[in-house]
Order: sequence, then C-alpha cells, then structure tokens
Amino acid sequence: MVARQETRPGAGEAVPAEFATAVAQLRAARFRAEIFCEEMPAPQRIAPYAAALSADVTDEDDDEVATGRLVLLHDPAGNDAWHGTFRCVAYCRAEIEHNLAADPMLADVGWTWLIDALEAHGAEHDAASGTVTRVTTENFGAMADDPGSAQVEIRASWTPRDPTEMTAHVEAWAELLCTAGGLEPVPDGVAVMPSRRGQRGTTS
Repeated sequence: MVARQETRPGAGEAVPAEFATAVAQLRAARFRAEIFCEEMPAPQRIAPYAAALSADVTDEDDDEVATGRLVLLHDPAGNDAWHGTFRCVAYCRAEIEHNLAADPMLADVGWTWLIDALEAHGAEHDAASGTVTRVTTENFGAMADDPGSAQVEIRASWTPRDPTEMTAHVEAWAELLCTAGGLEPVPDGVAVMPSRRGQRGTTS
C-alpha cells in the first residue's frame, strides 16, 4: 500500500523530512483481510503537502459494507485552526439497518466509534471535530415493496500530536470503517496481517 503524495513546494525545494516520515508511517499500516486500501489523488489546494488513501470494506459475502478516505495534510508554516502543522481528514460511509437510522442516538454512537478507535490504537490527537449524518431512502409507487436503504456518513478531522506515529491513526481510521460496516472486532491476541487483497493494485 502506497500513499500518493501531492506537493506544492517551490522549484527545487525538498519535501520536508517530517512529512516524508509521516507518509512512510501511512505505508506501514496493516489492515484486516476485509479491507482493500489503495492510494488516491490528494487535494492540492488545502495544504502545501498532502497524501491520501481510500478504502473499501466487504463482508463475508464480498458485499461492500463501508467505504472511506483518509487525507494527511501538512503545512510547515502551521495552521491556527489545526493547532499544529499536520491535520488528518477522514470520511466514512456505511450501510446500516433502516431501524438504526431512526435511532436518535445514532450520531452520538457514530462519533464514539471514531474516538474509541483513536484511543484503542493509541493515536494521540488534539482538536477533533466533525459531523455524523444519516441518509435514508424511502421507495414509493411501483417500488413501494422495496425496503429502502439507510447509510451513516462520518466526516472528521483531527491533529496528530506526533505525526511520526501516523500508522496508529491510519489503523484507527480502518477500524472505524469496519465498525461502521458492522464487522465483528478482531479478538484480542489475534494479529492483523496485511492480506493480498489489501495490497492489490498498488505501486512500489
């Protein structure tokens, strides 16, 4: 798995060593077999340096149950809104049961999934913010017998306290995708190893 880097330095200017180390940490992340993670183009106008990943999560029937993106931004000059020079921006969308979408606690639960995942992986962070949105589809007329669908979308950003430890943040994001997608947690003591599926379609 390789994170594509987008940079806007001046001519001949080297990529900051701190950013290069952070990207290497992105590449070191390990994923469950149900996750297919690959590089994606990073945004070019938000920060001078950026790297981005996308991921899809499938269940045992190989149906997609969640998808998401993670972008790492770096501005050596700092950003007051970030409270630092790095910022993680994450997105998660997952299919959920229709009755769960009506639960008034869904937004609180969705945000807890993210915070719990960061804490579980030791991904120390500051200034976390975001939104949790439920999306429901009702069918009418000739489609009235179809059950409709429901999704939850989580958009979040946070500042990693130690950008040289980005692996923990990537793996926390991956856990968020799996939790939102309804996958059972990996039992304690069971190592998560990178599968061939998780390495497919990447470059070296």
